[in-house]
Amino acid sequence: MAKAIADAEYVKEIEKARRDLRTLISSRNCAPLMLRLAWHDAGTYDVKTRTGGPNGSIRNARELNHAANKGLETAVLFCEDVKAKHPKVSYADLYQLAGVVAVEITGGPTIDFVPGRKDSLESPAEGRLPDAKQGESKDLLKLPTDKALVEDPMFRKYVELYAKDEDAFFKDYATSHKKLSELGFSLKNHRSILAKGVIGFGIALTAVILGYLHELNKRTN
Repeated sequence: MAKAIADAEYVKEIEKARRDLRTLISSRNCAPLMLRLAWHDAGTYDVKTRTGGPNGSIRNARELNHAANKGLETAVLFCEDVKAKHPKVSYADLYQLAGVVAVEITGGPTIDFVPGRKDSLESPAEGRLPDAKQGESKDLLKLPTDKALVEDPMFRKYVELYAKDEDAFFKDYATSHKKLSELGFSLKNHRSILAKGVIGFGIALTAVILGYLHELNKRTN
Protein backbone atom coordinates (compact mmCIF):
# COMPACT_ATOMS: atom_id res chain seq x y z
CA MET A 1 0.00 0.00 0.00
CA ALA A 2 1.32 3.43 -0.95
CA LYS A 3 2.86 5.58 1.77
CA ALA A 4 2.97 9.35 1.88
CA ILE A 5 5.66 11.11 -0.12
CA ALA A 6 4.39 14.64 0.52
CA ASP A 7 6.31 17.34 2.37
CA ALA A 8 6.06 21.15 2.39
CA GLU A 9 8.04 21.58 -0.83
CA TYR A 10 6.05 18.87 -2.57
CA VAL A 11 2.79 20.52 -1.58
CA LYS A 12 4.03 23.76 -3.15
CA GLU A 13 4.70 21.89 -6.39
CA ILE A 14 1.21 20.43 -6.24
CA GLU A 15 -0.30 23.91 -6.06
CA LYS A 16 1.78 25.07 -9.02
CA ALA A 17 0.68 22.01 -10.97
CA ARG A 18 -2.92 22.75 -10.02
CA ARG A 19 -2.66 26.20 -11.61
CA ASP A 20 -1.13 24.78 -14.78
CA LEU A 21 -3.81 22.10 -14.97
CA ARG A 22 -6.47 24.76 -14.65
CA THR A 23 -5.00 26.63 -17.62
CA LEU A 24 -4.53 23.44 -19.65
CA ILE A 25 -8.02 22.06 -19.08
CA SER A 26 -9.66 25.42 -19.76
CA SER A 27 -7.73 26.02 -22.98
CA ARG A 28 -8.15 22.46 -24.26
CA ASN A 29 -11.78 22.20 -23.13
CA CYS A 30 -11.04 18.68 -21.92
CA ALA A 31 -12.62 18.53 -18.44
CA PRO A 32 -14.70 15.36 -19.05
CA LEU A 33 -11.66 13.61 -20.52
CA MET A 34 -9.49 14.48 -17.51
CA LEU A 35 -12.20 13.36 -15.11
CA ARG A 36 -12.37 10.03 -16.93
CA LEU A 37 -8.57 9.67 -16.74
CA ALA A 38 -8.63 10.19 -12.98
CA TRP A 39 -11.46 7.71 -12.50
CA HIS A 40 -9.90 5.04 -14.70
CA ASP A 41 -6.55 5.23 -12.93
CA ALA A 42 -8.24 4.96 -9.53
CA GLY A 43 -11.12 2.63 -10.41
CA THR A 44 -8.95 -0.44 -10.93
CA TYR A 45 -8.44 -0.84 -7.18
CA ASP A 46 -9.23 -4.32 -5.89
CA VAL A 47 -10.04 -4.46 -2.18
CA LYS A 48 -9.20 -8.17 -1.84
CA THR A 49 -5.71 -8.05 -3.36
CA ARG A 50 -5.07 -4.38 -2.62
CA THR A 51 -3.76 -3.91 -6.14
CA GLY A 52 -4.48 -1.28 -8.76
CA GLY A 53 -5.89 2.08 -7.78
CA PRO A 54 -4.62 5.66 -8.22
CA ASN A 55 -0.96 4.90 -8.83
CA GLY A 56 -0.36 6.39 -12.28
CA SER A 57 -0.09 3.00 -13.96
CA ILE A 58 -2.63 3.96 -16.62
CA ARG A 59 0.18 5.70 -18.50
CA ASN A 60 1.69 2.29 -19.28
CA ALA A 61 1.01 1.23 -22.87
CA ARG A 62 -0.34 -2.14 -21.76
CA GLU A 63 -2.99 -0.60 -19.50
CA LEU A 64 -3.72 2.33 -21.78
CA ASN A 65 -4.60 -0.16 -24.52
CA HIS A 66 -7.30 -1.81 -22.40
CA ALA A 67 -10.67 -1.50 -24.12
CA ALA A 68 -12.08 0.52 -21.22
CA ASN A 69 -9.38 3.16 -21.67
CA LYS A 70 -10.09 3.91 -25.31
CA GLY A 71 -9.37 7.57 -26.04
CA LEU A 72 -7.46 8.27 -22.84
CA GLU A 73 -4.09 8.44 -24.57
CA THR A 74 -4.99 12.06 -25.35
CA ALA A 75 -5.49 12.86 -21.67
CA VAL A 76 -2.19 11.19 -20.76
CA LEU A 77 -0.45 13.23 -23.45
CA PHE A 78 -1.98 16.48 -22.20
CA CYS A 79 -0.76 15.72 -18.68
CA GLU A 80 2.79 15.32 -19.94
CA ASP A 81 2.91 19.09 -20.53
CA VAL A 82 2.28 19.70 -16.83
CA LYS A 83 4.53 16.84 -15.73
CA ALA A 84 7.42 18.37 -17.69
CA LYS A 85 7.04 21.59 -15.69
CA HIS A 86 6.68 19.78 -12.37
CA PRO A 87 8.74 16.57 -12.56
CA LYS A 88 8.65 16.09 -8.79
CA VAL A 89 4.87 15.58 -8.86
CA SER A 90 4.02 11.90 -9.23
CA TYR A 91 1.86 10.78 -12.13
CA ALA A 92 -0.49 9.27 -9.56
CA ASP A 93 -1.07 12.66 -7.92
CA LEU A 94 -1.11 14.49 -11.24
CA TYR A 95 -3.92 12.38 -12.71
CA GLN A 96 -6.07 12.64 -9.59
CA LEU A 97 -5.43 16.37 -9.32
CA ALA A 98 -6.47 16.74 -12.96
CA GLY A 99 -9.80 15.13 -12.11
CA VAL A 100 -10.32 17.45 -9.15
CA VAL A 101 -9.53 20.53 -11.23
CA ALA A 102 -11.76 19.31 -14.08
CA VAL A 103 -14.75 19.17 -11.75
CA GLU A 104 -14.04 22.53 -10.15
CA ILE A 105 -13.53 24.60 -13.32
CA THR A 106 -16.81 23.37 -14.79
CA GLY A 107 -18.76 24.70 -11.84
CA GLY A 108 -18.69 21.55 -9.74
CA PRO A 109 -17.85 21.23 -6.04
CA THR A 110 -14.47 21.84 -4.44
CA ILE A 111 -12.89 18.47 -3.67
CA ASP A 112 -10.40 18.01 -0.86
CA PHE A 113 -7.13 16.79 -2.38
CA VAL A 114 -4.47 15.07 -0.28
CA PRO A 115 -1.17 14.58 -2.17
CA GLY A 116 1.41 11.87 -1.65
CA ARG A 117 0.55 8.98 -4.00
CA LYS A 118 3.44 6.93 -5.32
CA ASP A 119 3.78 5.87 -8.93
CA SER A 120 3.68 2.26 -10.07
CA LEU A 121 4.57 0.58 -13.34
CA GLU A 122 2.55 -2.51 -12.46
CA SER A 123 -0.73 -2.54 -14.36
CA PRO A 124 -3.74 -4.59 -13.22
CA ALA A 125 -5.27 -7.24 -15.44
CA GLU A 126 -7.86 -6.02 -17.91
CA GLY A 127 -11.50 -6.23 -16.91
CA ARG A 128 -11.77 -4.15 -13.75
CA LEU A 129 -13.47 -1.22 -15.49
CA PRO A 130 -16.56 -0.91 -17.72
CA ASP A 131 -15.71 -1.42 -21.39
CA ALA A 132 -15.87 1.86 -23.32
CA LYS A 133 -17.67 -0.01 -26.12
CA GLN A 134 -20.54 -1.18 -23.91
CA GLY A 135 -23.82 0.35 -25.05
CA GLU A 136 -22.08 2.29 -27.80
CA SER A 137 -24.32 3.77 -30.49
CA LYS A 138 -23.79 6.12 -33.40
CA ASP A 139 -24.12 9.32 -31.40
CA LEU A 140 -23.82 8.41 -27.75
CA LEU A 141 -22.00 6.14 -25.32
CA LYS A 142 -24.29 4.62 -22.70
CA LEU A 143 -22.99 2.43 -19.90
CA PRO A 144 -25.08 -0.01 -17.86
CA THR A 145 -24.76 2.43 -14.96
CA ASP A 146 -26.62 5.07 -16.97
CA LYS A 147 -29.61 2.75 -17.18
CA ALA A 148 -29.33 1.83 -13.51
CA LEU A 149 -29.56 5.48 -12.50
CA VAL A 150 -33.18 5.69 -13.59
CA GLU A 151 -34.31 2.07 -13.28
CA ASP A 152 -32.71 0.89 -10.03
CA PRO A 153 -34.71 2.18 -7.02
CA MET A 154 -31.52 2.53 -4.97
CA PHE A 155 -29.95 4.94 -7.45
CA ARG A 156 -33.10 6.61 -8.78
CA LYS A 157 -33.83 8.20 -5.42
CA TYR A 158 -30.45 9.93 -5.61
CA VAL A 159 -31.10 11.12 -9.17
CA GLU A 160 -34.39 12.64 -8.04
CA LEU A 161 -32.80 14.18 -4.94
CA TYR A 162 -29.90 15.70 -6.87
CA ALA A 163 -32.22 17.06 -9.56
CA LYS A 164 -33.92 19.11 -6.85
CA ASP A 165 -30.98 19.87 -4.56
CA GLU A 166 -27.66 20.81 -6.16
CA ASP A 167 -26.04 21.39 -2.76
CA ALA A 168 -26.79 17.80 -1.75
CA PHE A 169 -25.35 16.55 -5.03
CA PHE A 170 -22.18 18.63 -4.63
CA LYS A 171 -21.66 17.44 -1.05
CA ASP A 172 -22.16 13.74 -1.83
CA TYR A 173 -20.19 13.85 -5.05
CA ALA A 174 -17.20 15.58 -3.42
CA THR A 175 -17.14 12.92 -0.70
CA SER A 176 -17.41 10.05 -3.18
CA HIS A 177 -14.81 11.51 -5.54
CA LYS A 178 -12.32 11.91 -2.70
CA LYS A 179 -12.84 8.28 -1.67
CA LEU A 180 -12.28 7.08 -5.22
CA SER A 181 -9.11 9.12 -5.53
CA GLU A 182 -7.70 7.59 -2.35
CA LEU A 183 -8.46 3.90 -2.88
CA GLY A 184 -5.55 1.92 -1.45
CA PHE A 185 -3.72 5.12 -0.53
CA SER A 186 -2.61 5.73 3.05
CA LEU A 187 -1.24 8.74 4.88
CA LYS A 188 -0.36 9.47 8.47
CA ASN A 189 -3.57 10.52 10.21
CA HIS A 190 -5.58 9.29 7.21
CA ARG A 191 -7.20 5.87 7.12
CA SER A 192 -7.08 3.83 3.92
CA ILE A 193 -10.27 3.70 1.89
CA LEU A 194 -11.11 -0.01 1.76
CA ALA A 195 -14.88 -0.10 2.19
CA LYS A 196 -16.78 -2.42 -0.11
CA GLY A 197 -19.34 -0.72 -2.29
CA VAL A 198 -17.37 2.50 -2.75
CA ILE A 199 -16.49 1.65 -6.35
CA GLY A 200 -20.05 0.87 -7.41
CA PHE A 201 -21.41 4.01 -5.80
CA GLY A 202 -18.57 6.02 -7.29
CA ILE A 203 -19.34 4.74 -10.79
CA ALA A 204 -22.92 5.89 -10.46
CA LEU A 205 -21.95 9.31 -9.17
CA THR A 206 -19.38 9.65 -11.93
CA ALA A 207 -22.11 8.98 -14.47
CA VAL A 208 -24.26 11.60 -12.77
CA ILE A 209 -21.59 14.28 -12.86
CA LEU A 210 -20.80 13.58 -16.50
CA GLY A 211 -24.45 14.21 -17.22
CA TYR A 212 -24.26 17.34 -15.12
CA LEU A 213 -21.21 18.55 -17.06
CA HIS A 214 -23.04 17.89 -20.31
CA GLU A 215 -26.06 19.91 -19.19
CA LEU A 216 -23.81 22.69 -17.90
CA ASN A 217 -22.02 22.81 -21.23
CA LYS A 218 -25.35 23.11 -23.07
CA ARG A 219 -26.41 25.99 -20.83
CA THR A 220 -23.16 27.91 -21.28
CA ASN A 221 -22.70 27.45 -25.03
